[in-house]
Amino acid sequence: MVIARHYLRLGDRSPPEYRALFSRAAELKRRRRARLLDTSLAGRTLVVLMEKASTRTRLSFAAAIGQLGGHFVELSAASSQLARGEPLADTARIVSGYADAVVFRTSTDGRLREYAAASSIPVINGLTELGHPVQVLTDLFTVEEALGSVAGRTITFTGDCAGNMALSFLEAAPLFDFRLRLAAPPGFLPPAAVVKAAGAHVTLVEDPREAVRGADVVATDVWSSMGQEDEAEERREALRGYTVDDGLLTGAAASAIVLHCLPAHRDEEITDAVMMGPQSRIWEEAENRMHVQKALLEQLILC
Repeated sequence: MVIARHYLRLGDRSPPEYRALFSRAAELKRRRRARLLDTSLAGRTLVVLMEKASTRTRLSFAAAIGQLGGHFVELSAASSQLARGEPLADTARIVSGYADAVVFRTSTDGRLREYAAASSIPVINGLTELGHPVQVLTDLFTVEEALGSVAGRTITFTGDCAGNMALSFLEAAPLFDFRLRLAAPPGFLPPAAVVKAAGAHVTLVEDPREAVRGADVVATDVWSSMGQEDEAEERREALRGYTVDDGLLTGAAASAIVLHCLPAHRDEEITDAVMMGPQSRIWEEAENRMHVQKALLEQLILC
């Protein structure tokens, strides 16, 4: 019996596999721009199982499998038998018989791992509270597209540094050998054990101006994630001063780029002027989700 290789966290692939993945993603992007057709996943089916809201993850995976000649099926918890109490593991076993890979977006890492344990096809983490690996992988590809190798670069993440984006950046830092500065007030920092695992690659800085000084990349995310809507006003007050605006960017490297995984609360964690400004790579970052995920799907399904 072949044991499926899942993509639940960034550590599920090796640095050489990532180098091959980035190279293939760049090639697939060039081919898409040249209007060339690819059929590497013809006849293959991808299921996207959504238990939380999604725009980019849903659309980018649908486009990715379609542009490689495959098929896309979306399954929501509300419209499936999960809503009537079917065990998650049973759903995983059924989907394994119909499809070649599944993207699962859910609330907890434990639920993701429960699904993966019962799945005989590759499972891709579409987001949990502990990580968003496909997004951070795309961010790093976007950095390399704009600036060259991410190794040795300084990436500053400012705002809520206890959220899934910051946690995945923490995991990525030693894997891709970049320096990560996390800028957040007390109460918005990641668990000490996660910081310790990243070792010398990470620095915690309370002052956002100090954190962005000389940085090659400035990244941020919403201050209130899904499920935190009731805390929005309290979080806005606590994170006031961590907005990525033109003033903050003056301390970054002249060639620095700005990333945001979207959706954005404009003029809260990032200003409209920065999002639409010359240092923004946010819209390229969003498109790159599709190209990076094409390469990831090929690695998981064909290898």
